[in-house]
Amino acid sequence: MTVTPPSADPGGPPPEAVGPLLRGVAVLRALAAADGRRPVGELVRATGLARSTVDRATATLARMGYVRLDGHSATLAPRLMELGNAYLAASHVPGPLGPLAEQLADELDESVSLAVPDRDGIRFVHQSARRRALSLSFRIGDLLPAERTAPGALFAADWTDEQWTGWRERRAADPLDQGFPAVPERPAADAERPRLAVPAEEFEARAAEARGAGLAVDDQLIEPGLVALALPVRDPEGRTVCALSVVSHTSRHTAASLRRSLLPGARRTVAAMERALRAPVAPRARPEPGLAGWTAASKQESGSGFVESLARGLTVLTAFDEGRDALSLSAVAEATGLARATARRALLSFEHLGLVRRDGREFRLTPRVLDLGHAPLSRCTLPEIAAPHLAALVRTVHDSASLAVLDGDAIRYTARVATSRIMSVHLTIGTRLPAYAASLGRVLLADLPAAERATLLDGSELRPLTPHTVTERAALDALLDDVRTAQHALVDEELEEGLRSLAVPVRDASGRAVAAVNVAMHSSRRTPAQVRAEVLPQLRATAARIEAELRIAGRFSRIATA
Repeated sequence: MTVTPPSADPGGPPPEAVGPLLRGVAVLRALAAADGRRPVGELVRATGLARSTVDRATATLARMGYVRLDGHSATLAPRLMELGNAYLAASHVPGPLGPLAEQLADELDESVSLAVPDRDGIRFVHQSARRRALSLSFRIGDLLPAERTAPGALFAADWTDEQWTGWRERRAADPLDQGFPAVPERPAADAERPRLAVPAEEFEARAAEARGAGLAVDDQLIEPGLVALALPVRDPEGRTVCALSVVSHTSRHTAASLRRSLLPGARRTVAAMERALRAPVAPRARPEPGLAGWTAASKQESGSGFVESLARGLTVLTAFDEGRDALSLSAVAEATGLARATARRALLSFEHLGLVRRDGREFRLTPRVLDLGHAPLSRCTLPEIAAPHLAALVRTVHDSASLAVLDGDAIRYTARVATSRIMSVHLTIGTRLPAYAASLGRVLLADLPAAERATLLDGSELRPLTPHTVTERAALDALLDDVRTAQHALVDEELEEGLRSLAVPVRDASGRAVAAVNVAMHSSRRTPAQVRAEVLPQLRATAARIEAELRIAGRFSRIATA
C-alpha cells in the first residue's frame, strides 16, 4: 500500500489551474511510485484518470523525451531529470557543496549525504556512498520521515507550532510510514511498538537536544545497524539550508564512537560549506527559448494526442537554475518564451501541487519537484541510458550495435542490441576484446592523453588476430592519431576476418570519452565507403542522443558507466 501525500492546497485546485498539467503530474508521480515503469492500464487505476487521458498524457511526455512507450508500458526516461535538476541547481546545495561532501567521504571512508527539509520529512539531494557489502542505498530525491533520521531532528528544531501539529497528524494517519516508500518496510505489528514508532515526546526531545548541541545522531532509527551523525549547514543569514550527514554501520561504529571520531572532520567540512555558500552565484547561461514553436509543431504533427498545455507547463520548471532560484512571473515567461498568462497558470498549478512556493512577487521551486521521477532515475547507468538508443539505431541500419568501455588494455561490452540476421555478430555483455584491434577500443585509446596511451600500449601484447591486424607500434600510433582527428574508427577485418565495424566516442559533460558505440556487420554488407556514408551519420546522431541524456542524468548524480 502507498499513501499519497496530500496536495499543498486541500481545498482543491484554483480556478486558474491547468487541468491537463495536474493530470500529467499525477501520471509522472504514479510512474515514480512504481520505480519508473508501469503498464498503462495500471497508470489508469493508480491515477483514477480515464484511459484516453492517460494515453494523451503519456504520448505527450514521450514526445518531450520524459517517458518511453514500449508496447503497453510507460517508462521514465533520463531526460525527465532536467526537472529535478532545476530544483537542485536553484537550491545552490549539491552544486557547490557536493564536491566538499565527496572529499569528506574520501577522508573518513564513510558515506556522506546532504539532505534538505521537505515539510515534515527530509529529502536527500546528494550522496557520496562508499562501495561496501553494507552501504547506503538511498537515492537522490528519496523522502524520509524526519523523526527517523538525524537531519530530521536538526530541521525540527526550527519548526513552528503549526509544523509540529502537521507532523502529529501525519503520524496518526500513517503510523507505519507507508507514505515514505524509501524507508524499509515495517510489519503492521510495529505500530504497537513505541520504539519503532518514535513517540512524539521522544522526537521532540531529540529536536530540543539538536537545537542545543548543534548536531543530531540517528542510532538505528531507519533500520538496525545504520548510524548517522548530522550537522546543520547555514547560509550567511544563519538559516539552515541543508544538513550534512556521515553515515556508517554498527560493524564499524557505535553512535557514540561515530560522534567522537568523525565530528571534527565533519565540522571542518561544514565550515568550508558555509564559506562556499557566501560566494556569489553567477546565473547559468540559458539557451534561447524555442518552446512555443516546438509545441506548436508537435501539436500540428501529433494532433489531439499531444497536450500542449502539459508540455508548456512542465517546461516552466526548467526556467529555474543556478543563480535563478527566485523568479518573477515576467522572468519565468521570458526564460521559457511563454506568454505571461500561460506561465502564470502553470505556476499557480504547481503551487497547488506543492512544487512551487510564492515568496512575495517571486516564485521558488520546492524539493517536491524531485517527486517527479528523480529518485528512480538517479541510479540509472550508462548502459541503461544507451540501450533504447542502440535499439533505435539497429532498427535503422539493420546491423548490430554495442556500447563498450575501456577495461585495462581491453574493451568490455556493457550494452548490446543484435540484429535478427542468419549471419550476424554474436557477442554478450561482459565480453572483453583487445582494444588495439577493435573499433570501440581504438576510439577510446585515441582519446587518452599521449603518455597514458603509451603506457597502456607498452604493456599490451600486440599480436595479429587476422592477416590484416595492425600490430606495428608506429603504424598503430599513427592510426590512433587519425582516429582522434576524425572522431571515428573504422576497423576492417582486423579483429576477425569478414567483420567490419565503425565506432564513435560517447563523451560526458567534461568532454572525456567514457564509452564508445559501434555498428558491426559482415564485410559483404557494405563497402568501407558505404559504411562511412550510410552508417556514420546515424551512429553519430545516436551517440549525441546518449550524450545529451548522460549530461542531464549526470549533472547531480554519479552515473555508472558499466
